[in-house]
Amino acid sequence: MSKSPPSIALPLATGHSGLGAAVHADDTPPAPKGPPLFALRQGIPASVYWGLAALGLIAPIVLWLLAVASGRVEPVFLPGPVTVMERIATWWTDGLLGDIGISTMRVVMGWALAALIALPLGLLIGSWRVVQALLEPMMDFIRYMPAVAFVPLVMVWVGIDEGAKVAIIFIGTFFPMVLMVAEDVRRVPMAQIEAAQTMGATRWEIVEKVILPSAKPALLDTLRVNMGCAWTYLVVAELVAASSGLGYAILKAQRFLQTDKIFAGILIIGLIGLVIDQLFRLAHRKAFPYMHTR
Repeated sequence: MSKSPPSIALPLATGHSGLGAAVHADDTPPAPKGPPLFALRQGIPASVYWGLAALGLIAPIVLWLLAVASGRVEPVFLPGPVTVMERIATWWTDGLLGDIGISTMRVVMGWALAALIALPLGLLIGSWRVVQALLEPMMDFIRYMPAVAFVPLVMVWVGIDEGAKVAIIFIGTFFPMVLMVAEDVRRVPMAQIEAAQTMGATRWEIVEKVILPSAKPALLDTLRVNMGCAWTYLVVAELVAASSGLGYAILKAQRFLQTDKIFAGILIIGLIGLVIDQLFRLAHRKAFPYMHTR
């Protein structure tokens, strides 16, 4: 007659020690440290966000008003906000919309041309080390050259028409954009690429169906950041025989020491940039909602 093996009774962990405590500790999320508003990378209510954003915009204006009201700064060096607003109103009746339109067209054309070339080139550099070794050092070398140094050469190569202004913005935007796109592509997890390889995907299929979809959110952010860079080169671009545009108006005001118009032009460029930046962010939220759930 066979005997069944004796059963082994495992002691149950009780209280706050042993295996039971470990399981309990794993199941319970750690309590957040510090005030909820300052939790690392956590979301905050929309009302709080926009309130803080408004505060961040209003506070410098208040400080500006106080500095002017103190009387310690000459108006020729720091005109008051009211004076600048009056200048904008005067400029509005003197062709401000036309200046905004021509400057925006120049910036968008230079940025779009840079993106048209930088996106595929950055994709190649980020995907293949042999292309990276061939092109990235040269891109790194050129991107540190100031765009304003190319103005005389651009005038010789392209002339002094609209093409020259677009070319300056292109030069200032293209080289950083290529390197940023390449870095976005390199950040795609290698595990995804290896998984596609084990399933028999070709190189171009991996690029099309793995790398590009994974890198799209970062690529849209790269386009947004470089749009801001394109606007910073506007004044330099309109050094080249311009007769209209925001940058041209700022340079003309500088010659006559019209600091109120200089401030007006700077504020208008900043406002346009802020609107464009928010449109890019809105497009990012619509295209990739899963990245904005928290």
